[in-house]
Amino acid sequence: MSRRGMLLGSAALVAGCAETSRFLAYDGPAVTGILLFKQDRQMMLLQDSQVLKRYEFELGFAPLGPKQVEGDGRTPEGQYWIDRRNPNSAYHLSLGISYPNADDVARARAMGRPPGGEIFIHGTPERYLGARDWTVGCIAVTNQEIEEIYSMVTVGTPIWIMP
Repeated sequence: MSRRGMLLGSAALVAGCAETSRFLAYDGPAVTGILLFKQDRQMMLLQDSQVLKRYEFELGFAPLGPKQVEGDGRTPEGQYWIDRRNPNSAYHLSLGISYPNADDVARARAMGRPPGGEIFIHGTPERYLGARDWTVGCIAVTNQEIEEIYSMVTVGTPIWIMP
């Protein structure tokens, strides 16, 4: 076998073993909003009032009540926006939520504490598979689900986080 043939054969073998891409293509209806119910652990991707997809999720280690200060383990409640996409997330893929807003900052300052930040919708590392409410305030779905969500949701999409 020629050297070139061996190289081509090796390249084909490596390509066949490669992990599938986590960046999915989406060509369906535009997601115009995300509605999330913390108590029911239900997230819905919407096009206007039509539910396009539903997901279950995990929250922070103190899931009841709105986020008030950094480190409280809670997820914010209210209206925010998807403000960034992180393809290099430590949690597979992630979508940033625009927390804190001016009201969140004022509430935390009144308590003499920082409001925190870095709230995301993200995937789940293997060590947390099957765990309940393990984040520090984020919204965690499976890695397969965040791939789908990441493909459907754009920066600027409003998200309503309900108790």
